Amino acid sequence: MKQENADDAAQRVLIDRTGLTDIYLEQFYTFADISRHDTSFFEGIMKARGMKPTKDHFLLNRFISIGYYALVDFTKAVPATDLLADECKWYDLKKLPPLIQDHQHIINKALCTLREDLDKKLVGFNLLPETFTIGDLQDLYETILGTKFLRTSFQRKMLNLGILKMVEKKMTGAAHKAPYLYKFSSE
Repeated sequence: MKQENADDAAQRVLIDRTGLTDIYLEQFYTFADISRHDTSFFEGIMKARGMKPTKDHFLLNRFISIGYYALVDFTKAVPATDLLADECKWYDLKKLPPLIQDHQHIINKALCTLREDLDKKLVGFNLLPETFTIGDLQDLYETILGTKFLRTSFQRKMLNLGILKMVEKKMTGAAHKAPYLYKFSSE
């Protein structure tokens, strides 16, 4: 909306699309290359929706997109469509359908930024429950980074960062195999 701040608009769209509130949202890049302008896609959608596009319709103007990434528990989100979308649903990053215009580039840039922010901004703090195992943290890192780690090396690295505080032993029946629970330290 013309009378809305970019951050407020991003927050509104996130709530509209997921039904969730109080979510970590980070602006990561502005996409403004002139080559992004291709009206054919939006003309097709508008015609399919019974709209008669005029040359001055906002969807047919040049777009500048401000990219945001949000950290959500996708199991709690209920994806919702808008006026221009037939569907809105979750996809595995490795199984994305073909995307319009430069949207694959936008996703790649978001993933790259998320990976760079992983340690700096304690992304896990926003994606894990209050207490978690090193295995839970390792699963999160492996998912975001798209790579596997040796369990002992990963544990050593995380503990040496000084960002975790041990809470208690997790009860699983076998005392010698029960993993410790951790939480992020408050510093």
